[in-house]
Amino acid sequence: MQFQFDGIHFPALNDFVFYYYGAILMLGVAGGGFLAAWHAQQRGQNPNEVWDLLTWLLIGGIIGARLWHVFTPSPSAIAQGITTEYYLTHPFDLLNLRRGGLGIPGAVLGGAVALFFFTRSRRLSFAQWADIAAPALALGQAIGRWGNYFNQELYGAPTDLPWKLYIDPAHRLTGFEQFSYYHPLFLYESLWSLGNMFLLLWLSRRFAERLRPGSLFLVYLILYPSARFLLDFLRLDASALLGVNANQTFMAAVAATAALVLLWRQKPWQNPHDSVSKSHQAF
Repeated sequence: MQFQFDGIHFPALNDFVFYYYGAILMLGVAGGGFLAAWHAQQRGQNPNEVWDLLTWLLIGGIIGARLWHVFTPSPSAIAQGITTEYYLTHPFDLLNLRRGGLGIPGAVLGGAVALFFFTRSRRLSFAQWADIAAPALALGQAIGRWGNYFNQELYGAPTDLPWKLYIDPAHRLTGFEQFSYYHPLFLYESLWSLGNMFLLLWLSRRFAERLRPGSLFLVYLILYPSARFLLDFLRLDASALLGVNANQTFMAAVAATAALVLLWRQKPWQNPHDSVSKSHQAF
């Protein structure tokens, strides 16, 4: 047995490698699943639906996350020749998740599409199940981001702060080889997502009679993109599309749109009793 920073190598098992990154992602999926099942029961829904839904979300999320990476490759990936054109001419490498990566914006989009088709097939409310999924999604992200720690990725600008993160020379970006310590962006995002989860659960309970179906998910679409927008100012390897930071621009657009839609749907200027009477409606 041979230990590596990003996994455990088992020579006796035909060079089988157990990767921490994959294990942590699956831990995040399991944690999110159990939270979603509990949340579904709290909201009067069948918790068993969650485990059927989880397969749909995994498929949609992985496809979306992979496609997001393919069409918005990072500068470091481009420097290695891993470009959109490369994937289009080497389609089988799309399946090799160890070459390249996954993008959370695409995972959320893909998961939302999967959720839409799942709820449509079961004749369930998309909006209500999006609300159920929102805190679970935040928890899954909070756990899953620790996979970046083992891969020594998703770090920010060099820093001397007490919580600085050491990065091995082999994992340092071109132009920053002389720096040893960086902002742990994965940790910032993990903690933000954890706080996001608790806030969403509190809102779901505190304003259960005032929040319309889908509003909780809209809150998620404000909070998480806002964090990503801010954290990308520290990111050294931000994906660019037509010369623009793709993730940051997309996140700003999502947060602004979600805020406007939430404001319109909740109508704070409207009589609260009118809002309650319509709370069963879904968009």
